[in-house]
Amino acid sequence: MLKAAVAAGAVGVVGCSSPGERAAAPSPSAELRMRKQAARASGELMRRYDATVEAHPDLAEPLIPLRNDVAAHVTAFAGKGRDRKTASPSGKPGKASPSPTPAAPDVPDDPKKALARLAEAERSTADAHTEALAEAPGELARLLASVAAAGAGHAYVLAEVDA
Repeated sequence: MLKAAVAAGAVGVVGCSSPGERAAAPSPSAELRMRKQAARASGELMRRYDATVEAHPDLAEPLIPLRNDVAAHVTAFAGKGRDRKTASPSGKPGKASPSPTPAAPDVPDDPKKALARLAEAERSTADAHTEALAEAPGELARLLASVAAAGAGHAYVLAEVDA
């Protein structure tokens, strides 16, 4: 959680060094690779939300808005506008991409344990986005920091859900 809090602070400092202090920007292919990696991590998190909602339909009401935020993160990392396939107008889970997806994540039978595992996945994904900040160019770094901070907030919300 601390890493995600640091990420929130990083939004204000990214790009604040003088031109002589800046590291060279990564190549466009490196930035694309970083975006794909971040989209993949958020996509895995989205699949965990989908599997949790499927295993515990009673948790759909608090989980769907968080899941849809994660879907928007996948779309943002892909650099596209909102995709109808990512989140349906009804707010129900959908497919993030037309490509085949890996097997659904294992979800505990106990709703409280399922929420705890989902919160841990949020923290882990936020930490991965935070770690990527050091190598990311300005705009991508700001996006990573914002998404990491959102993930920390989601983890907090998940801890407060009544199961």
